[in-house]
Amino acid sequence: MALEFKLPELGENIESGDVVSVLVAAGDIVSEGQSLLEIEAGKASMEIPSPASGTIKEVHVAVGDSVGVGQLAFTIEAGESTAEVPTEEKAEPAPVVPPKEEPAPAAEAPVAAPAPVAPAPAPKADAPAVPAPSTAKAVSAAPNVRRLARELGIDIHQVQSTGAGGRISLEDVKYHAKSSLENGGGRKGGGVQGATRVEKMSGIRKATMQHMAYCWATIPHVTQHDMADITDLEMLRKKFAPKAEAAGAKLTITAMLVNVVAAALRRFPNFNCSIDADKAEIIYKDFYNIGIAVDTDKGLMVPVVRDADSKNMIEVAQDLGEIARKARAGQIALADLQGGTFTISNLGGIGGSYFTPIVNSPEVAILGVSRAVKQLDAEGNVRLMMPLSLSYDHRIIDGADGARFLRWVIEALEEPLLLALEG
Repeated sequence: MALEFKLPELGENIESGDVVSVLVAAGDIVSEGQSLLEIEAGKASMEIPSPASGTIKEVHVAVGDSVGVGQLAFTIEAGESTAEVPTEEKAEPAPVVPPKEEPAPAAEAPVAAPAPVAPAPAPKADAPAVPAPSTAKAVSAAPNVRRLARELGIDIHQVQSTGAGGRISLEDVKYHAKSSLENGGGRKGGGVQGATRVEKMSGIRKATMQHMAYCWATIPHVTQHDMADITDLEMLRKKFAPKAEAAGAKLTITAMLVNVVAAALRRFPNFNCSIDADKAEIIYKDFYNIGIAVDTDKGLMVPVVRDADSKNMIEVAQDLGEIARKARAGQIALADLQGGTFTISNLGGIGGSYFTPIVNSPEVAILGVSRAVKQLDAEGNVRLMMPLSLSYDHRIIDGADGARFLRWVIEALEEPLLLALEG
């Protein structure tokens, strides 16, 4: 019995994802629960298991495809049968990606390709370099491949395939675009042309692009800047760092900031809420989950330290170490990225001074931290000063509230006893 396996629910508010890896091919025998696909959605990677044992009859997705919940992914012949599968379909799910150093397949184009379509010998400088639509026979290419060709102004009929069965891949389109530019083609524009390369956005980058654009477009941002004197705090950090290391943690300024911010959120509840604009309601949250922006090879992630208000600094430091490790190893789970009520973005390890962090909706505020620098005070003493940038949603937080919140955070950093007195 043939079973149509459609992409299941991926998580709350997740409607689609990008195929990172297809783990089976047509003809493979699989068991129930065996992973069939690796999907990247909402900045997290997850493997999709088989709902039944049987034989993969057809694969309907490929690496790089954007697939939606409910979309057909596999046809599975239930049971142990090994239905005949045409050889070309069996090879199709694993198209060969041509190495960038060996463009040999494309080099065959002058021999294998049909006569050029109206190759104007000397195109005018102001003429667009988009080929006229071809009337050639239909080509085999996935929707995302066709979309990339359209975005680059390429007639997909002119692209030479290097894949099995004549199927055009993303790499084929990219190579065609690069060859066109190097041969004098390309879009209209003045100036000297140079080599370019086109890369498909990763799922993380695409999710970041969409979410940041939404946050910037829907939240009226205000950013306030100030400096905290962390001279004494840094001395305390160094003094107690060995104790944290004995517990398997690294005591950092970020870990200290998490505790300070959690205390500040209790004192200023309008910074720990979200807005339901449709209902004109404010949703105050009685839990304190602090998101920490983490720079990874794949892009920005914001895993969450949960219940930060109930943890001491060493416990927070342990959590920070674990979520940073998982994020950079690509092992972060979707649940680790959800439920934040406030975000901290610390760029101190990279450098720079002030910046304007974007509020991470549905949160209403974010604290940006820059590299601490040594400065002389009025008495000529050297002090370690740390720049802070607080961005907030002006629909719910007024300027005076922003100034009070930031000043309280600074005073808590400068006088740790304040946490015990007022935290």
